[in-house]
Amino acid sequence: MTAREILHNNEEKMKKTLESVTREFSEVRTGRAHPGLVEGLHVDYYGTPMLVKQLASISVPDAHLIVIQPWDINAIAEIEKSIMKSSLGINPSNDGKVIRLSVPALSKERREEMVKLLHKMTEEGRVSLRTIRREAKESLEKLEKDKAISEDDKFRGVEELQKIIDKYIAKIDELLKNKEKEILEF
Repeated sequence: MTAREILHNNEEKMKKTLESVTREFSEVRTGRAHPGLVEGLHVDYYGTPMLVKQLASISVPDAHLIVIQPWDINAIAEIEKSIMKSSLGINPSNDGKVIRLSVPALSKERREEMVKLLHKMTEEGRVSLRTIRREAKESLEKLEKDKAISEDDKFRGVEELQKIIDKYIAKIDELLKNKEKEILEF
């Protein structure tokens, strides 16, 4: 394996970390209804864990209402259980055919809790990126030790790795800034 391949493979891992943080952020409630709040919830559907978006159509008729219409009405009870277990803090109501989630405006305290949660998610993303960097650096050092690359190549590789990691940390920080602004808006 070459230094270039190590950097490429680890950048792919960093992209996945960024996607994961983005997905987690989309599930954080902002006071406005959007499908991302419930799409990623896991539902035990006949013993198989499935996502809500795989079991139902999700629509947002207005800024404070999410409507979930399961394709199989037998899934309503399980979808409701998943919503109740989630950290959304919303009680679902159903009429036998659809589930309605009324998304209330967030209180100031709840907004502050959400911001703390975002900071925690951001830090987990950064830790994941740093772990990827450490593993890549160890791989580069092993290549140098095995005489597959020169010391200069290793240093160039580590420098390039740091540039890549800085780019992804900046992207995560930008996501945090935007989501924080969205939550704190009244």
